[in-house]
Amino acid sequence: MTVAGIDCVAFCRALGDATRQDILQMLQKKGELRVNDIVAAFERSSQPTISHHLKILKHEGLVNSRREGKEILYSLNAENVDECCGMLWAKFAPGKLLSIRLPKSARKARA
Repeated sequence: MTVAGIDCVAFCRALGDATRQDILQMLQKKGELRVNDIVAAFERSSQPTISHHLKILKHEGLVNSRREGKEILYSLNAENVDECCGMLWAKFAPGKLLSIRLPKSARKARA
């Protein structure tokens, strides 16, 4: 399913890797980060490996990047992530309202 240039199958493939999920979660929590900051968070992954994951995420429109001098900074493209999640929800649960129930630990942290 493709809407507005977003391919849900490619989106799911991009999310099919735990490291990419961790990168997205890190960007969601911390905001814009330099490549070196992202690499530093993954002790067992090399810089080329993290760059490869970022390239996939960028290609699928899940992260944005910008250059600042010699640094490349990445941020979550929350609008596209929301769009893809909504498209998947509509495909597999048509007619139902989207209601997200946070795990108990997350609800306690928000209180």
